[in-house]
Amino acid sequence: MKKTVIALVLFSALTALAAVLIKSALAADAPGLQSVEFATIRWAGRENTHLIRPNGQVEFLGSILMPAKRPDRVDERAFYMTIAINAAAREGFEVAAMTDSEVVLRRSVPR
Repeated sequence: MKKTVIALVLFSALTALAAVLIKSALAADAPGLQSVEFATIRWAGRENTHLIRPNGQVEFLGSILMPAKRPDRVDERAFYMTIAINAAAREGFEVAAMTDSEVVLRRSVPR
């Protein structure tokens, strides 16, 4: 009789533990928690190209782009946008999407 009761209690405890583990494994992320953030680089010429940061702050990139000397026969926009993308990559951003005049960047943020 005691062996049956102990086995029943042990089985119930293991079943409850399995249910908790399965529920936590299948639970969705809490709403409102952001795991990525986005920024945009907008091409507006070498002097006016700017980065729109995730918090809405706008940073003009002329100070980064002006010292770079573009080689002859190289597309101006492609050359300077590459420099701007690499500057953003040093901050953890990666390219998410691209058009002729904009590059959307993303990076993971800690929860």
